[in-house]
Amino acid sequence: MAKKRVVKIVSIILIAFIFVFASANYISYRIVENSKISSVQTQADTKAIQQRLQNLGYYKGNIDGIYGPQTTAAVKKFQADYGLAQTGVVNSTTADYLGVNLGGNSSNDLYLIAKCIYAEARGEPYAGKVAVGAVILNRVKSPDFPNTIYGVVYQPWAFTAVYDGQINLEPNSECYQAAQDALNGWDPTYGCVFYYNPATATSQWIFSRKVVTQIGKHVFAI
Repeated sequence: MAKKRVVKIVSIILIAFIFVFASANYISYRIVENSKISSVQTQADTKAIQQRLQNLGYYKGNIDGIYGPQTTAAVKKFQADYGLAQTGVVNSTTADYLGVNLGGNSSNDLYLIAKCIYAEARGEPYAGKVAVGAVILNRVKSPDFPNTIYGVVYQPWAFTAVYDGQINLEPNSECYQAAQDALNGWDPTYGCVFYYNPATATSQWIFSRKVVTQIGKHVFAI
């Protein structure tokens, strides 16, 4: 009788242990899943991540704003290629490497403008660097262009540096400062939304735009 009671007690303890272990695993799983969700605050953020990953060739799914397995796998592959922890989560570091703006974080705006300035105008005088940043911001304000910095920079065929890959180069301190000056309101272009190098431009359409000023090798137009 005593033996049966011991077996029963042991069985109860074992069942209780299994239940606690399973519950702990479930809670841990939910914490990980929730951390993934919280790292991307809005559907718009997720769409921006998906679009950037698609532009870079990591994501082939729909731009639907759903942070599912395809998006997670694409993020992990990107993180692996860039030497980041392969979590599948887009934290601030991964966002900076992607060049996406999560939740209106102005530091990501600064980084993305600085990258574009470095890619497009690193050989230009300082005012010419600020001017490229100003063009980006002028486009954001214009109804004829996307209304976010990310959208303007990655609008198809808008910037040579995006489709030739130079946008992925890391900006130097001067380009960061030029980006900050542009964000602070300095506009050496006087409202221009286009610029080009007349010595290398191949589009006849761009020559039809009204020229406002020239800084270095770039002509700025409206």
